Amino acid sequence: MVYAIVKAGGRQEKVAVGDVVVVDRLAAGAGATVELPALLLVDGEKVTSDAAALAKVTVTAEVVRDEKGPKIDILRYKNKTGYRRRQGHRQALTRLKVTGIK
Repeated sequence: MVYAIVKAGGRQEKVAVGDVVVVDRLAAGAGATVELPALLLVDGEKVTSDAAALAKVTVTAEVVRDEKGPKIDILRYKNKTGYRRRQGHRQALTRLKVTGIK
C-alpha cells in the first residue's frame, strides 16, 4: 500500500490514492488540480523521508468543492457587570480527492 504524509492547509495529513481530505480553504476552484508537498512517503516496506528524494515526489489532488466547517459559538461573560459578548465562526474549508502519488 502506498501512502504519503503531506502538508495541507497548515496541518499534516496521511493520504492514499482515492482518499478525500478536508483542508483549510485553497484558492483553487472546483475541478482544479493542486499539488501537495510530501513530507514522508511509504511504499510497502520502503519508507522515504529524505528531502532530496521527496522533492521528486508529487501528490496531486482534485478540488471537489468548497465548504464551511461546523458553527463555533464564542461567548464572553463577566459576572455582576452586565458584560456579555456573543460571536460565531465557521471555518472556510476545501474538500480534496487525492488522484495520484508519483
